[in-house]
Amino acid sequence: MSYETVLYERRGRVALITLNRPARMNAWTVQLRDEFLDAVARANGDRGVGAIVVTGAGRGFCAGADIDDTFRKQIDGEIEDDFITGGAPDWVGLIRQAKPIIAAVNGPSIGVGLTMTLSFDYIMASDRAKFCCAFVRMGVVTELASSHFLVQRMGWGRASEFALSARMIEAVEAVELGLADRLVPHDKLLDEALAVAGRIAENPSRQLQMVKQLLTQNGTETDLSLVTKREFSMVAEAYETPEHKEAVTAFLEKRPPDFRAVEE
Repeated sequence: MSYETVLYERRGRVALITLNRPARMNAWTVQLRDEFLDAVARANGDRGVGAIVVTGAGRGFCAGADIDDTFRKQIDGEIEDDFITGGAPDWVGLIRQAKPIIAAVNGPSIGVGLTMTLSFDYIMASDRAKFCCAFVRMGVVTELASSHFLVQRMGWGRASEFALSARMIEAVEAVELGLADRLVPHDKLLDEALAVAGRIAENPSRQLQMVKQLLTQNGTETDLSLVTKREFSMVAEAYETPEHKEAVTAFLEKRPPDFRAVEE
């Protein structure tokens, strides 16, 4: 697929995906969604990529849905919302199955521009970032499993106030509330995000996927015996991998492990 609304590049072992509709503050369209997910699939299929960073071109990260391209056309009957009809891709499933993915939020992150990141593994916010769960103000409701992830990230009361008020919050408050994970000076955001992703990408890809799967399955699991069962099952699987053997051998030989040499 050729891209018109996203940019894709490699920075070492990190894939950098940039939402690229700066004249519209990278507002969400079906085309942008589909190109973005294709770029994620491209990163997943590249053995040279260990992690993904997502940011926005220009002044914003993503200013929400493009009102004319989505809501207006739907009201006029020109399009149907494929999330409602069942034709849309499983956004959350695809993100949770992807390689580790970090949001580098460089400006306003509003509506779907916010909820698209909540299933990511880590959210870094520039000190120029702003966040708004704007759905009720547009006469709609939250989506992309955000009613789950907001509570998981912020807690019940904070998530409720944030979603029900539809107020804008600055980056400092977003980090304080747990909506974002780390505050970074604007001019250092991309470098810091790439550095975090680079450290993650040094680790064996198979085990990164295993840990991410366990976090996805067990993050809100209340049956601790099931949590433990899943973990030990995956530990047993990991013991048989060449990456584990390489890590042990490298430790005993007092050298850095070379996971790339043994990855299948």
